[in-house]
Amino acid sequence: MPLTVGTAGHVDHGKTWLVRALTGKDTDRLPEEQRRGISIELGYAPLELPSGRRLSLIDVPGHERFVRTMVAGATGIDLFLLVIDAREGPRAQTHEHLAILRLLGVDEGVVAVTKVDTADPADALARARELVPAAEAVAVSAKTDLGLDELREALERAASRLRPRDREGPTRLFVDRVFTLRGIGTVATGTLWSGSVGAGDVLRAEPAGVDVRVRSVEVHDRPVDRAEAGQRVAVALTGADRDRLGRGLALVEPGAYAVTHRLDADLEELAALPPRVRAHHGTTETTARVVRRDGRVQLRVAEPLVAAPGDRVVLRAGTTLAGATVLDPSPRARREDPAPVRAQPVPVDTSGVERELDEAGGRLFRAADPRAAAELERQGRLVRVGDGFALDRAAYERAKAIVVAECERAGTITLAGARDLLGESRRTAQLVLERLDGDGVTLREGDRRRLRRRGKTGSA
Repeated sequence: MPLTVGTAGHVDHGKTWLVRALTGKDTDRLPEEQRRGISIELGYAPLELPSGRRLSLIDVPGHERFVRTMVAGATGIDLFLLVIDAREGPRAQTHEHLAILRLLGVDEGVVAVTKVDTADPADALARARELVPAAEAVAVSAKTDLGLDELREALERAASRLRPRDREGPTRLFVDRVFTLRGIGTVATGTLWSGSVGAGDVLRAEPAGVDVRVRSVEVHDRPVDRAEAGQRVAVALTGADRDRLGRGLALVEPGAYAVTHRLDADLEELAALPPRVRAHHGTTETTARVVRRDGRVQLRVAEPLVAAPGDRVVLRAGTTLAGATVLDPSPRARREDPAPVRAQPVPVDTSGVERELDEAGGRLFRAADPRAAAELERQGRLVRVGDGFALDRAAYERAKAIVVAECERAGTITLAGARDLLGESRRTAQLVLERLDGDGVTLREGDRRRLRRRGKTGSA
């Protein structure tokens, strides 16, 4: 049974160093990653276990700015390798990554307590076992190779405990990377969720609606006749330019899956949800509205998805707030569309963010407490415009009015134009425009934006 293991953990806790020590492969391939010393994109490597079994390994970023990339990598994995620095112990992204794994249904894995050559691991191991009681915790050092054999054996035991997933069904591969190789052409990589794929297969890239033919298939950089569900694969494609493909698309058997803007789902909430959230499904990230009625939850997404019953969706707004399990990927729309009923608020101390809001004085600020920020947004007192960033409602409405007026006057607006009109930093202008895109007020076309509907500004 092919399996994929994914790393998880806080930034600078040693995930990539550990992957390099285990596999011999440096997954930080980008110059920016090597310059800054942190992972930005997903990395991949084969991992051989003591029995000779080979796993696909995905290394994810740990920085809070790249949680969306972590979710894209964690989607489709079978077991986790949680990394905790022996000196620092569990930190903010340790806890959020664990929450994401649980919401995705990834319950099996191993905890690696790293950098034990510089600290006594006893306390860190105890905290790791308390944090994840069901997982083995192993003390390791990527620098001295201490504990690496024990870690491989622990991963072997975790893999043996896994119950086989239901991977039956038509081919579905979520794309997380697209690039061009000389002499080969366009290559797409991703985890094969179901079915199989081989040379000569005709697939459809959805929701782009592009037909492609598979020229060749590789697993762990080795050519294969066919790849099976559960494997990390790279497929060389003909029939579509690289510009028409990208992360978030799914390569599927033609006609096998519906492309949908609505998902009926079961919801598991960690905190109160604001009216709009960011939904992560497969390798897609999009804005979603949560509609509650008749005891069910419906997610209405801005960008179309390729979903199936049982799929997991992670819902975020600055931090991870909930997860959903798809029940019906293409429910029939009703004639009436009632306003969404908001979740009952979880008691949250908002005083800290209220103080930050007052001190910001109408300017962009980073909310220290994401749950409190979510509660204040639910109350209509602030608007979050990016992971951790917010504006008070009045400032956002003024900015929206300025952007809408310029679009009505000139037809479009650029980022530089918005910055000048708002009299704010480029960062603030960009976050405001991205929020307007997500709210359906504006539509981005290249480096310009226009109103999605002339004269209709939508609502935040």
